[in-house]
Amino acid sequence: MSDWLKFVIALASALVLVLAFRALAFTVYTVDGKGLQPLYIDGDRLLVNRWSYGLRVDGKGMLPYSRMLRKPVSKGDIVVFDIPNDSINGEFIARCKAVPGDTVHTKKGTMMVPGLKDCADADYYWLESIHPKNPVDSRNLGFISERNIIGRVVCILYSHDDQKNMLEGYRKERTLQ
Repeated sequence: MSDWLKFVIALASALVLVLAFRALAFTVYTVDGKGLQPLYIDGDRLLVNRWSYGLRVDGKGMLPYSRMLRKPVSKGDIVVFDIPNDSINGEFIARCKAVPGDTVHTKKGTMMVPGLKDCADADYYWLESIHPKNPVDSRNLGFISERNIIGRVVCILYSHDDQKNMLEGYRKERTLQ
């Protein structure tokens, strides 16, 4: 086999491994907004463990949704989720305030979080941002299904003020918190 072909195969293999690691294990998300201030601020890069609640398999209609090695979300966990039915594009972060079987008291009245511990399709969570006027949480969207939860936030990988240049905007005091 020629040297250039070996190089191309090695490069393609490395690319596939990096993409698989990023898609299945850890992902970095950038905070854009004030929903979890002061805990997370605009420009924080969050490291998210995609395995924290089990491997999420969502075939987007081609395969049925499932979670392998499933673990439930715990109260207090800060999670990354996407919006049901793609009504708003993107991923969002919020703190889990109630798990299946809990009672939630809201301005609209008292509600029970639906869900059965052993049925992935029926588990729902009440997710709230810290900022009370954030429209992207359970106070406005209702219960969030487990299938929409991507993973748990592990730490702030690093933080950067995007309004400043590369060196001036780096916030070293927020790195690996």
